Parts: sequence; structure tokens; C-alpha cells
Amino acid sequence: MSIVWSEGLKDFDWEELAALYRAAPLGDKRPADLELVFTNSMFRAFAREEGKLIAAGRGLADGRDCAYLCDIAVLPSHQGRGLGKEIVARLLERARSHRKIMLYAVPGREDLYHQLGFRRMRTAMAIFENQREAYVRGYLCEP
Repeated sequence: MSIVWSEGLKDFDWEELAALYRAAPLGDKRPADLELVFTNSMFRAFAREEGKLIAAGRGLADGRDCAYLCDIAVLPSHQGRGLGKEIVARLLERARSHRKIMLYAVPGREDLYHQLGFRRMRTAMAIFENQREAYVRGYLCEP
């Protein structure tokens, strides 16, 4: 089956994107929140098969110095087919003019991103809305 790629948001189904994130599983993201963050992102990539959304990702960027790739998700039924790598490759191509390109990975998926050129940072730090959950899910290291 052929994959159709897109970047646009015209007539986008935010409920379908929320369902993708729940299934991936990358959390329960409200459709209105997804509309806000994807609209405010400089780069986007969506993959559809037979009209169904099967993969997505986005990139925040300032146009020259920093770009940040995030929310990269693939339906479990389509994982292992290279779609995650393709989403990242498409976002990287759009972000190439930036001096730094960062990525926020789900714990356990770091090897995939390492293959694509990403390296661990020694100084990355974060504040999460729910710090306790971030520790439990493996996003934060104990001090």
C-alpha cells in the first residue's frame, strides 16, 4: 500500500491525531492542544495510508539557531516499517539550516535516533507539568 505524505493542516482531523498519540502510546493529548502546538510548529510531517493517519511528527524552530523535533508517533500496527525514521528524516531535512537540532525521545527509543545522527547531551534539563510522572516514565533522572 502506498504512503501519502503531507505537511499541511487544512481540514485536519485533530481527533484522529489524538487517537494516534493514544495508540502509539505517547499519552492522552487533547485535540485542541494538538491543534495549537502543530499550528505553532515550523515543520510538520504526516503519513497516511488509504486515507488513515498512521504517523506524525513536528518540529519547533527559530529559523536559524535551534530546532527541536518532537511528538514523533507511529501507529503500533505500522511500527517497524521505517515510518518513524522517515518522519525524522523529513523533519531533519526541513531543519538542516539550524545550528542545533534537538530531539525529545521516549525512553528506550534512543538507539533509533542515534542511528539518525543524534547524540546524548550532557546538559539537557527539563521541568515537566507532572514531575512525578516524568520520573516514573523514565524521562527524568534522579538528582
